Amino acid sequence: MLAFIGRSAIQKIITLFFVSIISFLIVHLAPGEPSQIDPLNPKFTQEVLERFRKEFHLDKPLHIQYLYYYRDLLTGKSVSWKDNRPVLKKIYERFKNSLWLFILGTLITWTLSFPVGIHAAIRRGGLYDRSTTFLAYLLISIPGFFFAYMLIIFVVTHFHVPVIGMETFGISSTGWHWFMDRMWHLLLPSILGAAGGIAVLSRYVRNQMLEVESQDYVRTAKAKGLSPDKVHYKHALRNALLPFVTMFGLILPGLIGGSVIIESIFSWPGMGRMAYEAILARNYPVILAVNFISAILVLVGTFISDLLYMVVDPRIRL
Repeated sequence: MLAFIGRSAIQKIITLFFVSIISFLIVHLAPGEPSQIDPLNPKFTQEVLERFRKEFHLDKPLHIQYLYYYRDLLTGKSVSWKDNRPVLKKIYERFKNSLWLFILGTLITWTLSFPVGIHAAIRRGGLYDRSTTFLAYLLISIPGFFFAYMLIIFVVTHFHVPVIGMETFGISSTGWHWFMDRMWHLLLPSILGAAGGIAVLSRYVRNQMLEVESQDYVRTAKAKGLSPDKVHYKHALRNALLPFVTMFGLILPGLIGGSVIIESIFSWPGMGRMAYEAILARNYPVILAVNFISAILVLVGTFISDLLYMVVDPRIRL
């Protein structure tokens, strides 16, 4: 176990190092230069540009810039070019906002997907199966921004309540009313984010269950006279879980990139929206920091998947 953890940690550190190099090169290979942030601003003279380049080491070769940037990032000295605030502090503030969307959306997705997919597989070809299949493909086909606007129009028209932002303007920042207002503002974007996930994941669950149900050991369990619930949930479901262990480990990067559209539409100040704004503003320190954190989340997720494989399938040994 300890040998596996050590070997996996070394592999992931090496992978993270190469990811940081590639992402740094890709960002700096984009057309134009970072110093051309606002050439139309009359106060942005050539002297100011040169001072800007020198302050952020943009006058150095790329490999020197790489060393300076990640030194500043890891020591907490890296600052945003847009507002001169520490990058890690900005990310932490937005991370707290995105975390609630991520947790609630993930809980809704994984809580509903498995019952829907399992019952669709058990009732294959029936009305329930056809209805959930139609609804799943409908949710997959509808563009997220269109579905969001339709949902906003429906809620505002019928319930006459605000849905944009994290809280209603003018409400007190403490007390029960504030808590319920925050939960209401959190609910709608979370449902929107979970809708597509439920549609996709429930199809995976259904197909995997159908594949396992056709195996010989499941037919043998039925022939022994075991109850249908015991056959479906003890014998079939446990073996159908293996592919979802990988999917579960890879949901962590969704904390950053999976909510860009939702956060933009609902004016939710989260990490996805911050990354999008940083790309538009050519704010390289924020872009690289978000990309670096995304890579860490991916590697942590794969490590968790490796450990969960051992729990779900006793045949796997580390």
